[in-house]
Amino acid sequence: MSYSDVLTRRYAGKAWSISNDDYDTLVWSDTSPKPTREQLDALVADVDYEKKYEAVELERRARYQAETDGLFFAAQREGGDLAAWQQAVDAIKAELPYPVR
Repeated sequence: MSYSDVLTRRYAGKAWSISNDDYDTLVWSDTSPKPTREQLDALVADVDYEKKYEAVELERRARYQAETDGLFFAAQREGGDLAAWQQAVDAIKAELPYPVR
């Protein structure tokens, strides 16, 4: 669990600081109300899911670029079918599934 991640993602633009992800050290320097520990705890699961989802997206994007883009463009240039490209895409999706909530 990371309060820093929650604060960064859900309270963007707010002025705060925290030490060692310890709520008791959270200094809220913003004019808006300081979120409670319970409010932050309620957001942790969503933020963790978002981070995992984004990591899968980044890895998939890199793999698509490295492994499938050439197949796609070759098929388009040569008027071929996209079966090999689709198989490669499907393999990457199978190897890198999205996290489950």
